[in-house]
Amino acid sequence: MIPYDKREGKIWYNNDLVDWQDVKLHVLSHGLHYGSFVFEGLRVYEGEIFKLEEHTERLYHSAKRMGIKIPYSKDEINKATKKIVSIQNVQNGYVRPFAWRGSEMMAISAQQTKIHVAIATWEWGSYFDPKLKTEGIKLNISKWRRPAPNTIPWDTKASGLYMICTLSKHEAEQQGYADSLMLDHEGNVAEATGANIFFKDKDGNLHTPIPDSFLDGITRRAIIEIAKSKNIKVYERKISPEELSKFVGCFLTGTAAEVTPVSCIADFKFKVCKTIIDLSEGYQTLVRKKKAA
Repeated sequence: MIPYDKREGKIWYNNDLVDWQDVKLHVLSHGLHYGSFVFEGLRVYEGEIFKLEEHTERLYHSAKRMGIKIPYSKDEINKATKKIVSIQNVQNGYVRPFAWRGSEMMAISAQQTKIHVAIATWEWGSYFDPKLKTEGIKLNISKWRRPAPNTIPWDTKASGLYMICTLSKHEAEQQGYADSLMLDHEGNVAEATGANIFFKDKDGNLHTPIPDSFLDGITRRAIIEIAKSKNIKVYERKISPEELSKFVGCFLTGTAAEVTPVSCIADFKFKVCKTIIDLSEGYQTLVRKKKAA
């Protein structure tokens, strides 16, 4: 894989198109040292950006919660995103818009820092190995927990919130797992390191944790709508780890993960059942419907 700082093309950076390898920020940027950095992740399918407006809306929500005022309108960001995808000729890939505080101040306070914005995009396939997505990936259970909602801006996509996700993912990989299940501050099931989680019971119903200390993913919401259109009941509720033995199926959802079946969580085993396959196919139909039309 080509390192991300060695790639070719352009990145949209503060309303300019900058050569990929010439994009720079100072090492004393506040966003680098104190986590004052928000971002989004979008997918491109056959040249079309999936749910661009919803992702831009969430980027602005994250920025507002973090006290970051993005110096461009949502419409400008939407147009810039489409522009850079077109310039890079990304057909099936990923888009990363982000905003951060600059280097004018280096302390906890950042009142006078400039807000920088950039958008990068590149061709990108499956987040997990395609074979693993067919067979189901394996998860351990992380020792790290999602913090209580009164301790962090939990409903933001902010860089600092992902530190424990990286620690959890690294530990899982070192133990031979593909990812890690994270519990919330009360010890209930929360999410994987970068994706929401669903379970299927023996009656065909779906169960998914209430997103009250982690992101209510855009893909998560899309899957709930697809499931309801198929007359599948979806229960959003608190789920304790002790309940995992009662479920027969499990899968992750996210912009990167899309719909990824899970074969086990620690010692709990699950089947890649028809319901999960149907939901995955339904999601692929949804994300590619504009092109098909």
